[in-house]
Amino acid sequence: MKRFTTSSTYLMLQKPKMTATAPLSTSASAAGEEDHRTCALPLSTAALSASPCLALRFVVLAGELVHTFRGPHWCEYCANFMWGLIAQGVKCADCGLNVHKQCSKMVPNDCKPDLKHVKKVYSCDLTTLVKAHTTKRPMVVDMCIREIESRGLNSEGLYRVSGFSDLIEDVKMAFDRDGEKADISVNMYEDINIITGALKLYFRDLPIPLITYDAYPKFIESAKIMDLDEQLETLHEALKLLPPAHCETLRYLMAHLKRVTLHEKENLMNAENLGIVFGPTLMRSPELDAMAALNDIRYQRLVVELLIKNEDILF
Repeated sequence: MKRFTTSSTYLMLQKPKMTATAPLSTSASAAGEEDHRTCALPLSTAALSASPCLALRFVVLAGELVHTFRGPHWCEYCANFMWGLIAQGVKCADCGLNVHKQCSKMVPNDCKPDLKHVKKVYSCDLTTLVKAHTTKRPMVVDMCIREIESRGLNSEGLYRVSGFSDLIEDVKMAFDRDGEKADISVNMYEDINIITGALKLYFRDLPIPLITYDAYPKFIESAKIMDLDEQLETLHEALKLLPPAHCETLRYLMAHLKRVTLHEKENLMNAENLGIVFGPTLMRSPELDAMAALNDIRYQRLVVELLIKNEDILF
C-alpha cells in the first residue's frame, strides 16, 4: 500500500507552515502486520526561500522506493518565482537550468552539461557531448577511428564504399544506448564499411556541423584563393573561429585521413577522393538557397583536401 501527502503550489506559497510526510515508529499488530502512519513536520516559508529549488520527499510507506518531487519553480538566475514553467520559464536541455525567459538572455555562457540530461550520442551537440563526458573528443569518433585503423586501412574504397544501412543504424543505437561500452569489434561487425558508415553518419547528424556555420564563409573563402601561401594563411584563420572541441575533433580526423592516404595503393583513396566524401559531411552551407549550397560543393571538397594534405602545418 502506498500513501502520499502533497500540497498544491498555491498552498505551498500561501500557508505560513508547510508539512511533509515522515513515518512514525511502527508497531506490530496482533496479526504481525506493520502499522504505518505519517506525522506532519513544520516547514517554514523561510525554508522555501532559502533554496530556489526546494525538493519535497514523499516516502512510500509499504515499500523501499522513495520519490523526490520538485516544489515550485524558481528562477535560478534571479531567484524569483516562475508562475508556470511553460508560460514564463525556459529550461536548458543540457544542464537542466530553470530561468525566466527574460533572464535567459543574461545567464553567463558557462553551461555544464549533466549526463542525466544528455541521453544520446548521435544528434547531440558536439561541445555538449564532450563536456558531459569530460573528454577532448566524442567517444564515437575515437572508437571508430581506432577500429578502422586497426583493421581497415588497406580496405579498397575505404569511406567511399557504403556499408549495410541497417547495421549502421545498429551501431548508432549501440552508441546511444551503451556509450563508450558499445561493441564495434570485428566479432560484431566484420565489414569495416559499417564502422566508416557509422562515423560519417555521426558527423552528418550533428545539429551544428563540425565546421560550424559561423566559420563556414571563411573556409569557403580560403578555397577560392589561388595563391597557396595566402590560401593556407586564410585557412589557419578560419580554424581559429571553431570552438575548441570542434577544432580538436577536426584535427584528429584530418590526421586519421592523412594516414588513410598513406595506404592509397591498397585502398585507392587519396586526399581528393576523401575530400569528395567528407566535404558535404563536415560542412553545411548556412544559406537556405539550394542553388548557392550546390555551388559550394566543389569548394567544400577542396577545403577538406587542403586540410588533409596540410594537416601537419595547419594544426
